[in-house]
Amino acid sequence: MHRGHLRVAQTIPLTHLVARTHDPRPTRQSLAGALFLSYFIVMVTREEAYKLLTDHVQGESLIRHCLAVEASMRSLAKFFSANEEAWGIAGLLHDADWEETKDTPEQHTLVLSEWLEDWDLGDEGIKKAILAHNHFHNGHEPPTSQFEWSLYCADELTGLIVACALVQPNKNIGTVTVDSVMRKFPEAAFAAGVDRSKIELCETELSIDLESFVEVVLKAMQEIADPLGL
Repeated sequence: MHRGHLRVAQTIPLTHLVARTHDPRPTRQSLAGALFLSYFIVMVTREEAYKLLTDHVQGESLIRHCLAVEASMRSLAKFFSANEEAWGIAGLLHDADWEETKDTPEQHTLVLSEWLEDWDLGDEGIKKAILAHNHFHNGHEPPTSQFEWSLYCADELTGLIVACALVQPNKNIGTVTVDSVMRKFPEAAFAAGVDRSKIELCETELSIDLESFVEVVLKAMQEIADPLGL
């Protein structure tokens, strides 16, 4: 079994950890036990996740896409006061099996889910978010949580932002603005492969307006411009 390193996971609510003890009525003892557990949640490291990604993905553009989604998810987790490490790992790994499943889209994320069976993820939301982002093809249930919807919406948006960067005179993401992304958003012929309807779901499912969502994701990507080659 593949084991991550022991790490502090203070973002996991005590009430969730109490539930793991199967105590229907939390007591001082069960809360103390939950607090103890919160310091010893096993979670795969970012380095281990990156190795899994690069072991299975050879294309530089796909690796860069996964890095962009990772950065976006970490920023969104911070925005929503969620678990930045778990959200980041989901973003990093979400397309790790793409090169092996691109001809069978119904298998995309299912193969990855099998790879993760022996991994101590520390947060089952990681796998659920990964599976939900391809629910149209793999038969998994659609996104339901904030975690899942964030990955679903950000995945598409990163592609649009990359396209906006590539039409800059210097192909520099640093010169892309929220306004320039918003101007390109309604142009169906621009980055035609980007499904705008998925991005727009941020407003109904995440209660964040489109412009603010673009701002969070764009800033996250600008902060890792060099790894993105932009």
